Amino acid sequence: MPAEQTDFTEQFIDFAIKKQVLRFGEFKTKAGRMSPYFFNAGLFNDGESLMKLGEFYAAAIIKSDVKFDMLFGPAYKGITLAATISIALARLGHNFPYAYNRKEAKDHGEGGTIVGAPLQGRVLIVDDVISAGTSVRESVDMIKAAKAIPAGVAIAIDRQERGLGDLSAVQEVEKDSGIPVIKIATLADLITFLDDRADLAAFKPAVQAYRKTYGV
Repeated sequence: MPAEQTDFTEQFIDFAIKKQVLRFGEFKTKAGRMSPYFFNAGLFNDGESLMKLGEFYAAAIIKSDVKFDMLFGPAYKGITLAATISIALARLGHNFPYAYNRKEAKDHGEGGTIVGAPLQGRVLIVDDVISAGTSVRESVDMIKAAKAIPAGVAIAIDRQERGLGDLSAVQEVEKDSGIPVIKIATLADLITFLDDRADLAAFKPAVQAYRKTYGV
């Protein structure tokens, strides 16, 4: 296995392909580009796959050595992610509180838009991918409004492709927010993974061409 690819990264890519969360073909992105691959974290939709997903996030988060006090998952996909990641971390001896937001404020009961633990200390945002970075920026604003500190963002896969300018969406978030982005895997990792998979070799030229055209 290439030195740049960690065990959990390779295992995650293999797992995502087997669960058909990561698929190859022709897919139109939000930016209007025709992508040779598609990643849909919503298809981690049963107990076992969600448990394993949380474990992959936990491995990447621990490896990053980013310091934080709690997790925050932006609605909607981030809600489930925050829960499963907190469980995975607890199993490894790292017990962190977590919170998530509602899309609309609740006007009864406890009220407000934040559910779970109070936003305080250093907060690690968890999401599936960063496309335009809108969700992350909104999360950063909510965290700062609560007088807490955004500590970083953890995502499943970094597409490593240009946004509106020369930077990728992930690079734009890191530049604008000043916080690190933790990834389980990147497009470069996917290409490296395809090197060792004869059954998937037919897809590699298209993925490489896409990276050459849109990559950073």
